[in-house]
Amino acid sequence: MIPGFRYIVDDMPAAVAFYRELGFEDVGPRAGGFAMLEGHGLRLMLNKPGAGGAGQAADDGNLPSAGGWSRIQLEMPDLDQELRRLSEAGVRVRTSRIDGRGGAQAVIEDPAGNPVELFMPA
Repeated sequence: MIPGFRYIVDDMPAAVAFYRELGFEDVGPRAGGFAMLEGHGLRLMLNKPGAGGAGQAADDGNLPSAGGWSRIQLEMPDLDQELRRLSEAGVRVRTSRIDGRGGAQAVIEDPAGNPVELFMPA
């Protein structure tokens, strides 16, 4: 089984285009407010608030929403080149390059504001 994760998005066509740009393939099924993509050894499920079971309100009535800091990490062979390419394509950059012990990272956002970490090992 491929590890999967789910993001809540508000604009499905923009989100699918964003993740295709990061190397994900649209593998379907595609239903109202839902899309499934695969790439980087992961399955990505996208839901619009209110769509399908994953888009339904919590017990307290709050609807799922995008954002936060929990994120997927995609390894890049050249972080600076990829960050430059995505920035030129209009992708929002939440944090520019940060160097740490394990390598370098930058956090970008999908069209709904969900974070994606680009990582280059040391």
